[in-house]
Amino acid sequence: MRAPERVLAALAGLESPVCAYVYDRQSLRERAADVRAALPAGTTLLYAVKANGHPEVVRTLAEECDGLEVASGGELELAVAAGARRIVFGGPAKTDAELAAAVAAGAQINIESGQELLRLDRLARAAGVVVQACVRVNRAAGGLTGSHTMTGTPTPFGIDEQHLPRILAERTGNVEITGFHLHAVSNNLDGAAHARFLAGCLDWSAATARRHGLTLRTVNAGGGFGVDYLSDATIDLSALSTVDVPAGVELIVEPGRLLAADAGWYAAEVLDLKRTHGRWFAVLRGGTHHFRLPAAWGYSHPFTVLERERWPYEWPRPGITDEVVDAVGELCTPRDVLSRDQRAGRLRIGDVLLFARTGAYAWDISHHDFLRHPPPSFIVV
Repeated sequence: MRAPERVLAALAGLESPVCAYVYDRQSLRERAADVRAALPAGTTLLYAVKANGHPEVVRTLAEECDGLEVASGGELELAVAAGARRIVFGGPAKTDAELAAAVAAGAQINIESGQELLRLDRLARAAGVVVQACVRVNRAAGGLTGSHTMTGTPTPFGIDEQHLPRILAERTGNVEITGFHLHAVSNNLDGAAHARFLAGCLDWSAATARRHGLTLRTVNAGGGFGVDYLSDATIDLSALSTVDVPAGVELIVEPGRLLAADAGWYAAEVLDLKRTHGRWFAVLRGGTHHFRLPAAWGYSHPFTVLERERWPYEWPRPGITDEVVDAVGELCTPRDVLSRDQRAGRLRIGDVLLFARTGAYAWDISHHDFLRHPPPSFIVV
């Protein structure tokens, strides 16, 4: 995947050794528009801040989407600062302080347990307000495949479907339950299957609401729209337009990865080239403490080579041609690997490796302080 010229121009101006993330606002806006156009009528588009919490990314997507989904007090503060028109607060470990802040911000809450429902009602009563909430349900069947399964299996997320009658019977005066949150999976690449999942969420929610005497107004299907890190493939959303959202019901989707992934680029300069036990290694100013996803998921993230002509030393510049190389980082661990067995046409010390699709779950999930190396630069274009 070739970087836009504006991204390449931003990188060209950096001093050596290069180590940077570049986030592209135009890519964020274009992807948000494409996703919105593909969604069925009656759907609300929220950006899941957990994918990338850089303030400029959050601000841009707050403008382009209908609102933001947050999963912590820190993300809630980002959403408020970004001027989000709508905030939905989820996550399985909300503190009283976070719930109180969400109430003060007018956020809708995704309830994760019976205890959380009782605590939220207590806080809302103290504040003299009625809070709208959805109950997150871990249904008996998940319905989708992807990198991480959230429902249909034992997880700490949501309320087991068999316990739902007891939770709904405990409804309290200052929490108005408007529907259900049914996020099931991360990084699904099958668009037709996702359309069936959305339709199934609507059908299940309608039947469950009728059974429990609940007026259904909200069905939050979460995110899970995927990208393929080994190619340029992205989930095809065209089938989503066939989903029929009933009148009076708001369908909410909360993508993060799909909105942000292609708007981010991670660049790391080659500090050394070495051959050890028959393998070439490109040692980078950077690594998994900046971009953890390849190590966490056990895959090799593709890169392209940006050649740089700067060579400040008096000895010949080392390089390799048409060799298979492992791209590794600066950490003192053999697990600091971004890519294995990628063939490089020409690669020299001082060139820069550029990793595409690093706008989501990249910097935000990484162990930044291990060994205390300096952080990368962050550039927004």
